[in-house]
This record gives sequence, C-alpha cells and structure tokens, in this order.
Amino acid sequence: MKAGTFDRRGMLSWLGGSAATVALAACGSAAKAKSYPVQFSDAEWKKRLTAEQYYILRKKGTERPFTSVLLKEHRTGTFLCAADGNALFSSSTKYDSRTGWPSFWQPIPNAVAYSTDFETGLPRKEVHCARCGGHLGHVFNDGPKPTGKRFCMNGDALTFKAV
Repeated sequence: MKAGTFDRRGMLSWLGGSAATVALAACGSAAKAKSYPVQFSDAEWKKRLTAEQYYILRKKGTERPFTSVLLKEHRTGTFLCAADGNALFSSSTKYDSRTGWPSFWQPIPNAVAYSTDFETGLPRKEVHCARCGGHLGHVFNDGPKPTGKRFCMNGDALTFKAV
C-alpha cells in the first residue's frame, strides 16, 4: 500500500473511529443542551451554592462516601434539591444501601430527569433535578423491592424538610 492511500480495512477503521467519536461527544453534551425551568448563570450558581454543592450539582462531582449527614436522617419528610428546593424523594423510599451515599428506591413522580454518563468509560444512568438540571447522582438496578432501583444520591446535592 502506498503512503497516503487507504485499503478497505483502513478506511473502515477510520470511519468507525470517527463515528464513535461523534456519538460519544453527542452523548456527553445531552444534559447540558436540555433547557430547564430554573436557570442561572454560572456566576449566580456559585453565589447561591456552597463550594461543595456547586462542585456536585453544577460540575457533576461526587462527595466522599460516608460523609453526608443525610445518611443518618430517619425522620419523616422530603428530600429536596439543594439548588432550587424541588421535592425529589420521600423519606418513605429511603433505605440503607451500605454504599456510603443516601439511597432511595424511587423518586417523587416527575421530580428527576435522566441522561447517560460515560465518565467511567461505561454508560451509567445519571440523575438530574428536573427543574434546574443539577447533578444528583446515578441510578442502578441493584436496589430493593418494589422497584429494584438504587438511586444513589450525593447528600450535598440534597436538603431535608421534616414533616
């Protein structure tokens, strides 16, 4: 094969790599492209949130496991988005997953939105606040009945309102 020419295998490899790059780039930007009812500039979010809340909710960070005060929250009430106060989870759906993060088996209807996250190299279902788009955590299929879901949330992305 001469320099500057492609054989069929080379061409297919090049096309496959290009298509994968475009697909991954599009998937990674889906959450940012969506418009949410509650929106502020980046500077305003920094003013409204603590440094840790900003890191998690706006930059998709993760808190260290077993550090959230909400792990030991067992009162009756509602877990809210720390960014906009949106009601996300009822205390009746909280359980101890032994993972180090507050976990729930079901969100309040229409409270959360989803996107696909490839940050670990494998696709994961990312959970966002449906009103502000803030990153809350991820949902996995290893939770308890009745849903079999584990909504593994960052405690710093949440606040709690007792009833």
